[in-house]
Amino acid sequence: MLNFAYKNPTEILFGEKQINEARSRIPNNAKVLFLYGGGSIKKNGIYDDVINLLDGFEVTEFSGVEANPSYETLIKAVELAKQESIGFILAVGGGSVVDGGKFIAAAVNYDGDPWEILAKGGEVKSALPLGCVLTLPATGSESNGNSVVTRKSTQQKLPFTSPLVQPLFAVLDPVYTYSLPEKQISNGVVDAFVHVIEQYLTYPVNAPLQDRFAEGILQTLVEQGPKALANPQDYDTRANIMWSATMALNGLIGQGVPQDWSTHMIGHELTAIYHLDHAQTLAVVLPSLMYVQRDKKAEKLKQLGQRVFAINESDDAVQIDKTIQAVQNFFEQMKVKTRLADYDLTESAITQVVTNLEKNGMTQLGEHQDIDLTKVTAILKLAL
Repeated sequence: MLNFAYKNPTEILFGEKQINEARSRIPNNAKVLFLYGGGSIKKNGIYDDVINLLDGFEVTEFSGVEANPSYETLIKAVELAKQESIGFILAVGGGSVVDGGKFIAAAVNYDGDPWEILAKGGEVKSALPLGCVLTLPATGSESNGNSVVTRKSTQQKLPFTSPLVQPLFAVLDPVYTYSLPEKQISNGVVDAFVHVIEQYLTYPVNAPLQDRFAEGILQTLVEQGPKALANPQDYDTRANIMWSATMALNGLIGQGVPQDWSTHMIGHELTAIYHLDHAQTLAVVLPSLMYVQRDKKAEKLKQLGQRVFAINESDDAVQIDKTIQAVQNFFEQMKVKTRLADYDLTESAITQVVTNLEKNGMTQLGEHQDIDLTKVTAILKLAL
């Protein structure tokens, strides 16, 4: 097991009506920026719950944060937060809104061009405090310090991370996920699944507890994901998926083990250029990446097949092939397509993705830093 230091300061308020516990977590007399996406929270009652929560606070609303939040939109919120002397951000929505809240929190006090935080690794020295009310379990953003933002004008989707933007609290009420469209249920499960894979499917370092944690999350998603599609208002199913998505990326399973994240980096370019949903890009890239990297990931691939999908073949090559196919079949079962052609993308898209990766300095990816642009091309050709 590798050395690590781990701390997760986010307080999880889990369960039905737990939003009622959040009021005491917001600083007294804070001017609050109420950040959200489209109008869905006004249709399903969540907006009213948040307004009740914030009764007595001075509140400024900012709506319109997109899926894959754009720099162009968020910078408007940054200016508004400065004008209104905002002291606390409450992000209400899925991971995109929470990611947007984190960028705003970091950018308000940033000394320089806020784009540097994303493009140049500009140091975040201070940030506004924030909390969140989660409506879409997927990214795990509610309990980590990571954020990803897209700049539409340059077709760049870039991440940053800082402990200063980790939410102080996160309200996780499974009831708030009942009204999600089928597509968002599917995307959320696939997103969480791949988050686990990025931290698990590398190479053994004698960290059996982390492996079992990861496998438990994967098994839960494989079992519960199809149930959520079949019965989206089953509380227990939605609760299990919500907690699994949080545990997938709150940092715990990634401690002391190597991590990959190449599927995400390649997928980000597909989103930035062609506007595919984040989970759609992961479902396209991962199976082909697993195949191309099968030798480097052989031990973990065999273990994944045995422990998560109950595949037990005496021939290692067959074991690995069946494991990769099982992952691809699961994505398809969750109604997320796994080929570039499914999204009307052709070989020309591969060239554009590789060009963007090079522009963004993403030329050595993976746990071994051995996924170069030639390998990316091979992966995407296999995914056609």
